[in-house]
Amino acid sequence: MAGKNKASGKKAKGLHPNPTLDKSKMPSRYVTVGPERAPHRSYLYAMGLSEKHVKQPLVGVATCWNEAAPCNISLNRQAQAVKKGVDAAGGTPREFTTITVTDGIAMGHQGMKSSLASRDLIADSVELTMRGHCYDAMVTLAGCDKSLPGMMMSMLRLNVPSVFMYGGSILPGKFRGKDVTVVDVFEGVGMHAAGKFSDADLHELECAACPSAGSCGGQFTANTMACVSEAIGLALPGSAGSPAPYESRDEYAVASGEAVMNLLKLGIRPRDIVTRESLENAAVVVAATGGSTNAALHLPAMAHECGIKFDLFDVAKIFKKTPYIADLKPGGKYVALDMFRIGGIPVVIKELLDNKMLNGDCLTVTGKTLAENHKDVKFPDNQDVVYRVKNCITPTGGVVGLKGNLAPDGAIVKVAGMEQDKLVFRGRARCFDSEEECFDAVVNGKFKTGDVLVIRYEGPKGGPGMREMLSTTAALYGLGVGDKVALITDGRFSGGTRGFCIGHVGPEAAVGGPIGLLKNGDMIVIDARKGILNVELSEKELKSRRKKWRPRRTDYQSGALWKYAQLVGPAVDGAVTHPGGKAETHTFVDI
Repeated sequence: MAGKNKASGKKAKGLHPNPTLDKSKMPSRYVTVGPERAPHRSYLYAMGLSEKHVKQPLVGVATCWNEAAPCNISLNRQAQAVKKGVDAAGGTPREFTTITVTDGIAMGHQGMKSSLASRDLIADSVELTMRGHCYDAMVTLAGCDKSLPGMMMSMLRLNVPSVFMYGGSILPGKFRGKDVTVVDVFEGVGMHAAGKFSDADLHELECAACPSAGSCGGQFTANTMACVSEAIGLALPGSAGSPAPYESRDEYAVASGEAVMNLLKLGIRPRDIVTRESLENAAVVVAATGGSTNAALHLPAMAHECGIKFDLFDVAKIFKKTPYIADLKPGGKYVALDMFRIGGIPVVIKELLDNKMLNGDCLTVTGKTLAENHKDVKFPDNQDVVYRVKNCITPTGGVVGLKGNLAPDGAIVKVAGMEQDKLVFRGRARCFDSEEECFDAVVNGKFKTGDVLVIRYEGPKGGPGMREMLSTTAALYGLGVGDKVALITDGRFSGGTRGFCIGHVGPEAAVGGPIGLLKNGDMIVIDARKGILNVELSEKELKSRRKKWRPRRTDYQSGALWKYAQLVGPAVDGAVTHPGGKAETHTFVDI
């Protein structure tokens, strides 16, 4: 199996079995082998490493540990367990950390402009650390939304043997007898604005919603991308499910450390695992679980690292034909802990495999195929968290792609939990040139039932940073009008967003996209059944408006966000910031 990629039916490019772990074939030879490397070795001895440790493969253990949010707070503990696994299997672990921006705290203000940019900075910083210190393999751990794809992007970019591990979800909060998540608190803000919640009610909810370490508990972006890590083959089966506080998560961490050493011996690298087929598998699992629309941004970005074209339209085609089978928040009623209790994401994968909706021949970090990993999984009875495909919640996926004269480069909407008779909406545009403008209008009731709220100049370049709009969408639901208006934006939505909210509208306003040409009162048509997003304007009128349009200048004319705006590409391709795998002359592992 080690020398075969069954998905392609031929010997996978890059497989170099190395059962003796010969350092002369590894990047660490540049810092550990030969008399000229004596100064380098002296630094390693200064940190307590022995000659034995120096002669072993050096394995980076990269985390996004910080004290910014509960998503990341347990990653340091889990990293120690990973290091035990690496050490036991004959490797020398070297722990390092990188940044993360936590959406729950960055949401609803200018701080959210830093969120998506952090994904690419995470990938860049891990790349630079690995290159600078010549580590031979890597285990990455992440908790917050952008850190999961950021870490997986770095694995694919470097192409050293690697294993990903999710930090785990938060335990659900309890509020007046029901499970709650942080999204309930965001919606509570809208209820408070509507006079349905007192100050005391809101305070009680905010104190109860997040009772432990871990990432947001619904099928929001973090849990969606954790499911992707298993479905795409970069994480151990079952590793996405165990909540952050559980000791079983540390067991997965040890096993991940052991697994990366096995990959070194087998010569299996991330690009042997992430193929077009495995990307398609990941998209199927996102749709089947009603996952975050952000997956349509992150999967193309991951594919880009490998030199594979897999854009929003490719993702949307798969979403359109995939049944929705996991009843998870925000569209459904269950949280990540409930999924874990019935067997975790392997249950979903097995059901989809049995119904020939996944390619079971794709290679994974176990050295086995996806089908081999899940052959003994049994579908649990007497539960309604995950449905059988034949009894699916809806026959098409929980996420839908849109296209039309308002979105020539596409758009995305999450329809999980929406009633089928509400998947078509026609209303007049109410335009806002920032999220703050729209949020103020929402909480002050300055809109009408039937409006299509338009938030523009929030795209990758125009924001800059492509902000999420959870504060606004949650406020609409808190006010009780979430199903009475629609919202479109060239920005993004949180995985916690529900309702008729269309994001990633492209081209974005900042580059002259049609969303930037809209005026108040224009009639907009959204049809999530047919995949259409149109404005009822003639092409002649759009051309006339385009001639009068002038680009806007943002307030970010220096620093990291200015740099991001200069580099970032369109959402349809994943909002990436470099040429990707197609432009490479070599990968790090082949230096």
